[in-house]
Amino acid sequence: MCVLGLGAVLGLTGATAAGATAAASTLATIGTVIGLVGTVYQGVSGYRAGKAQAAEIATQRKTEAALTATQDARQRAKMASAIRQQSAELAARGVQLDSPTAVALGQTAAQELSFDSQAIRSGGIARDRELSAQQRIANATANSSMFRGIGGAAGSFLTAAPDIWPGLVGERRLA
Repeated sequence: MCVLGLGAVLGLTGATAAGATAAASTLATIGTVIGLVGTVYQGVSGYRAGKAQAAEIATQRKTEAALTATQDARQRAKMASAIRQQSAELAARGVQLDSPTAVALGQTAAQELSFDSQAIRSGGIARDRELSAQQRIANATANSSMFRGIGGAAGSFLTAAPDIWPGLVGERRLA
């Protein structure tokens, strides 16, 4: 190791050089452990952030669904009121409500109501699909972050293992 060479340059002898080597080895081990913990912590933090984002999107999806239902109900009530008013105006003019003209006007109004309602619901479905995709992405990002953190820590550990426990690999160390 270069610590031994550094010990010789500084004039350290035998026991002092061995102590310096042990201290350097201990510091390297501590540094490796801190790096491993930091990598895992990054993964866990990314996981938590992704899951929090997914939970917020789930809440937004529920809110959007409620807003869509409310908007649809209001549009239906508005159209129903317009149909009732139209019927009242026809009756006030003396038109029979079962006449072909009144029935045709009622059918046209009902079709318009159906079209408006379907447009509102379709918009709600589109927003829900978009938010659902964002939620899946947030969950995938969370999981990926966790795996990346654990994988990075495992890789760092395996790379540092020969330096931490030199006897573990014996004489077959790669330079």
